[in-house]
Amino acid sequence: MLTPILIVVAMGFVAAAILTIASKVFFVPVDETFALLRAELPGANCGACGYAGCDDYANALTEDHSLSCSKCPVGGAEVADKLAAVLGVESGSADKQVAMVMCNGTKEAAKTIMEYDGIKTCAAAKQFFGGLSACPYGCIGLGDCEAACDFDAIHICDGVAVVNRDNCVGCGVCAKTCPNAVIKIQSAKNLVVVQCKSEAKGAVTRKACSNGCIGCKKCEKACKFDAITVENNVARIDPEKCKNCGLCAKECPTGAINNMRVKKAPAKPAAPKAEAAKEA
Repeated sequence: MLTPILIVVAMGFVAAAILTIASKVFFVPVDETFALLRAELPGANCGACGYAGCDDYANALTEDHSLSCSKCPVGGAEVADKLAAVLGVESGSADKQVAMVMCNGTKEAAKTIMEYDGIKTCAAAKQFFGGLSACPYGCIGLGDCEAACDFDAIHICDGVAVVNRDNCVGCGVCAKTCPNAVIKIQSAKNLVVVQCKSEAKGAVTRKACSNGCIGCKKCEKACKFDAITVENNVARIDPEKCKNCGLCAKECPTGAINNMRVKKAPAKPAAPKAEAAKEA
């Protein structure tokens, strides 16, 4: 009985010795600066900073102290200041970034071409027949962006994605998820936005969606700062020139331009199917 026990104990000591030696031989020292930087990053690993994740960004900052500390949109200015403090540099500017949905094709405004009983994802609908709406440029409205968001910042309301700017951190996951590229990330300072990306001619756009941009150029003529132009049948705003005055939004005959200074009733997310069935 004693011999097997002694053999097992001896094997344990040998294994422990091998592991100890291996840990010494293959030990990789961790840069203290990297550890401090990584501790300040939020751990979202969204890739919005331009790096593979928080570890990659922290490693880049460790190797190059001249790199901007304000690349993390999730952490914002607070995290930028903490990273700068670790490195002993200036934090630089860190404007809040938010997602913007370039579509206002609500159920009432956008013409639906068919009922869809397939997989309830925008990616599946896009691959199968291009979407539910007559407008091939607009929001498909099946919620891939909503499912991808970790911050409860975007929901499908009345058939179209709507962003809660207070919750949004500008990580860009929703923009990467959208198969129609309807969502883009921009500075939260931009309060006047064009919520349409249709490049079809005005008459075609109007038939597909009453809220779409028809390229009439009334907004372009109204702008006193040369900040909005119509290109390829759709209005585009230069954020560097825009003063958020809202004149273009007032002149837009279809409501394709949204002035966020004008308060509107908050849109409500679509009710879950189970609740909708009960209400019916």
